[in-house]
Amino acid sequence: MTPWEIVGYEMDNCNCAFGCPCQFNALPTQGNCEFVGVVQIERGHYGDVKLDGLRCASITKWPGPIHHGNGTAQHYIDERANPKQRDALEKIMNGKDTEDMATMWWVFSAMSPNKLKTLFVPIEMKIDIEKRSGHVRVPGVFETTVEPIKNPVTGAEHRARIDLPHGFEYRIAEVASGTTKTSGALELKHNNNSHVHMAKLHLSHKGVVDRKAA
Repeated sequence: MTPWEIVGYEMDNCNCAFGCPCQFNALPTQGNCEFVGVVQIERGHYGDVKLDGLRCASITKWPGPIHHGNGTAQHYIDERANPKQRDALEKIMNGKDTEDMATMWWVFSAMSPNKLKTLFVPIEMKIDIEKRSGHVRVPGVFETTVEPIKNPVTGAEHRARIDLPHGFEYRIAEVASGTTKTSGALELKHNNNSHVHMAKLHLSHKGVVDRKAA
């Protein structure tokens, strides 16, 4: 197994209500799950291959809950990545060189036997976790806009967090509202003003890293 480690941040928009039942081992709001996720790597490596500054994204759809499987996924990797970096990120996102159940990528890949060809594309990304806002665009594939959840009576910004001490993705995430429009091979139908979580990431082939990055 090739050891790897990534420090950065992520933003995911799914078709569930704010909070996302999956975070609590409950069934998805709409009965099925479909989401887009994007990661900005601040620093990282796969063996001796540096991954600093790169981005990656995915669109994945399941006909029912994730744990029922039969999902369809497509990955998108930063066009700036060189061949070794592309290979490394594709392996990580497909759950390779990762201990069983250790990361969200491992789980999502295991539950998604239908994989479309990985695309190497520009990934435009600007997010502010503290402000719960952001914008991500992969030309010809998808565009996601994120804003804080608003109080339905006063219009004031509402703040909520998810704390998962034993999660396989993050420890604490900010919750926001997102809308995704797709134009690629995988269409998302329900992602309007739906759940977003934004989190700092520190992952390795063994799972979430709780110590401070070296």
